[in-house]
Amino acid sequence: MKYLLCFSHLSWTFVYQRPQHLLTRFSREYQVFYFEEPKIGDFNQFSVNTQDGIFIVELTVTAFDETTNERVRNLIDQVLQEYQIRRYSVWYYTPMALQFTDHLTPQTVIYDSMDELSAFRFAPPQLLELENELFRKADVVFTGGNSLYQAKKNRHHNIHAMPSSIDKAHFGLARNIQHDPEDQISIGFPRLGFFGVVDERFDIELLREISAKRPHWQFVIIGPVVKIDPEVLPKASNIHYLGPKTYAELPSYISNWDIALILFALNESTEFISPTKTPEYLAAGKPVISTPIKDVVQPYGNAGLVEIVSDADSFVSAAEKIFADTENDSWLRNVDHFLKNDSWDNTYSKMNALINAVESKKLQITNNKKQINHV
Repeated sequence: MKYLLCFSHLSWTFVYQRPQHLLTRFSREYQVFYFEEPKIGDFNQFSVNTQDGIFIVELTVTAFDETTNERVRNLIDQVLQEYQIRRYSVWYYTPMALQFTDHLTPQTVIYDSMDELSAFRFAPPQLLELENELFRKADVVFTGGNSLYQAKKNRHHNIHAMPSSIDKAHFGLARNIQHDPEDQISIGFPRLGFFGVVDERFDIELLREISAKRPHWQFVIIGPVVKIDPEVLPKASNIHYLGPKTYAELPSYISNWDIALILFALNESTEFISPTKTPEYLAAGKPVISTPIKDVVQPYGNAGLVEIVSDADSFVSAAEKIFADTENDSWLRNVDHFLKNDSWDNTYSKMNALINAVESKKLQITNNKKQINHV
């Protein structure tokens, strides 16, 4: 059995996104242990439960102080001992985990840099230093988008852009669903919707302006609100915050929208993001309006698949253009052609091939050393 230990800053049940899509596929080849960020609890202990074929490890410590990292190391060692894990690879989503995994001796080190975490609100000051260390340790590095790859490509010899992909069959369900979810059914039309995490990346002021300019348009916002005060979000009769929804529920909501939105502000936390929702919206067959996020402009905006706007006025113009276009068959054919070879299965296959190549090379080096020593 091949073991893969993943250390992440995200709870497995928070939002179903890149880690879940990839690691559930890697579980075909590995026994995957997903270590969530340590939390405060009554005892220094770990618990393991299985979900989506993954072993989810929750670590709790009694306090965050100078002894925390040592306590977490001990808990990790207990997990390895209990499950008799001796040979393993390590996958990092956050460089911060190096603080309590520096004692591990993995066969292969993988760094999947899905976001520029150092630009996020409340990012720890030591994150950049730890990322430099992770680049030195890593055997292979992936980035969650092309702009992030361009920013980091000179920091590692084996780095590859692996933009977030799509489960076309799942979001394609939205093209045929008729029923409206109970908490959305009373909302009028036209509907313009967004799903995702509502945090410092969300363009609060743009939503405030466009909802005021077009009070008869209904704005549906789905997702958890984190790292910002919910009170700062614009309040209006045509803005509807429906909270988090499960991954399985999303197609039924999107199905009943007229336009899907990528409402991200342009700031340091969005400079390198590659929104997974872009191809998901398109697979659902919905016209998309986005602010000029680099990895949306190229390739989606330049291919004419997404309307790119810079302010409230251009947003209103783009939306009115979409509402006026009752024949979108040609656009939808272009969307389907563009997404034809895009899938999480393909992304997994490419990443797995690169990881296997690293492991084969390291095995060959080990075997060569053994032959030399034998001689």
